[in-house]
Amino acid sequence: MQHQRRIFIALGAFFVLVLLFNLRGHAKKAVEGPLRYSGGSLTGEPPNYDKLREWEKNLPQHNLSLPFPEGKAGRYVKFSNQIKALGWNNVLNEILLCTHLAYESKRAYVFQDYYWKPEYYPWRITIWPWESGPHWPQTPINALISGPTAGGPWDDGDPAPRSVSEAYFDEVCPPEERQIIDTDTIKPELQDAEGDVILRRWTQVLGDSPHRCVEVVPGKNDNFPQTFDLWLIGYKRLLSLWPVFQDSPTSRLFGTAPLVAAAVDRNEYLFLPRGSRPPRYGPHSPYERMLALHIRRGDYEDACYGLARWNSTFYGWNQLPSHPDKFEPPPGGSWGENTPENIAFYLEHCYPNFEKIVEKIRNSKAEYINNGTGRVLDVMYLLTNADNEWVENFKSVMYAHGWSTIVTSKDLVLDDEQIGVNMAVDMEIARKAAVFIGNGWSSFTSNIIHRRLVDGKEPLANRFW
Repeated sequence: MQHQRRIFIALGAFFVLVLLFNLRGHAKKAVEGPLRYSGGSLTGEPPNYDKLREWEKNLPQHNLSLPFPEGKAGRYVKFSNQIKALGWNNVLNEILLCTHLAYESKRAYVFQDYYWKPEYYPWRITIWPWESGPHWPQTPINALISGPTAGGPWDDGDPAPRSVSEAYFDEVCPPEERQIIDTDTIKPELQDAEGDVILRRWTQVLGDSPHRCVEVVPGKNDNFPQTFDLWLIGYKRLLSLWPVFQDSPTSRLFGTAPLVAAAVDRNEYLFLPRGSRPPRYGPHSPYERMLALHIRRGDYEDACYGLARWNSTFYGWNQLPSHPDKFEPPPGGSWGENTPENIAFYLEHCYPNFEKIVEKIRNSKAEYINNGTGRVLDVMYLLTNADNEWVENFKSVMYAHGWSTIVTSKDLVLDDEQIGVNMAVDMEIARKAAVFIGNGWSSFTSNIIHRRLVDGKEPLANRFW
């Protein structure tokens, strides 16, 4: 069975717990006990984004008097089964596909705040006791992205209704006027279906409904009740969606949040080339001479062992056949077990050692430069969770290999609002870079690859370890 060939079981157990907790109901009032904390090391008040929230509230489509297909007579869909309290890129995968589904069904997508996974939040937060259920930190979607998903306009002349906020949906679609669609009524028939089949079926359900307001809610018999869930995004069944999704206005008009763009702009000077005078100057834009690297370290090694044991493939859009770096599980493994040789092969790509990283950088640079004229790669941006000792050693080796400018995520200067969206800042820099090397099992890498492909980056500019 396909589930037993390429399941992301290393993540699955955690996802189940989170979804059961968040999407099946809230915890009862906690018993008294010692305070427990999560999040990062930052103290003090985190940003509230009040001005941005007020801007979202006043978007022009939030007006009951607008003519159809918006306003009081408009058609809307809210996906209350969207995942919450996980990493931003797990959320982003899903909401873009849900936006496209809403567009295809001629309904306005309802955008929602991003609910943080507590461990990833930069500020220290109290996670125990809870008074009336968990209170996850939230960030408005327009702090992270722009475009139709976040309420931006469609193409000129496109009659599609614009996305609206959750608060406006509650106003224009009071509970008594909503059709509730339980995912248990749709998803069982689509368990092993191709992505395009899933899209067509949901488009039919939402498009044919006579109700103005539809709310999709998680079923009780599905541990992954998202409309587009892990079992799809983690498999090649997703790829049948690519031809239409790549060219869709959801993808083409998907943009960078102004807050994120401002963070990149204020740090651009860091990427201006340093070092001795080059033999030729090359591109003036530092991004056109940049190699961005997504290198996972630390406890990710354990995740890679898990991926190896369960013979997992690449994730999301990292699986597209147009990529020069492909991965297929080697033969010899079984359900929950793998050979030492196969595990070593997985680690070579999922958690490469220092020498393999250096080799991949050298080869990727040479192949990219040799595939064009006047190309220069001498600026490096490092996206990593490695410790300082590893980073400093890596930088020393890269300087010795001729890289004149090396910047890491920790070198950026950000204000509190930008710290709260720093993962999107990293993604934007990686999107703009001439060449990007990412981790094929990572949703973070997959979403960067999505943007780069829509931008028209050539295959040799998108690589995997």
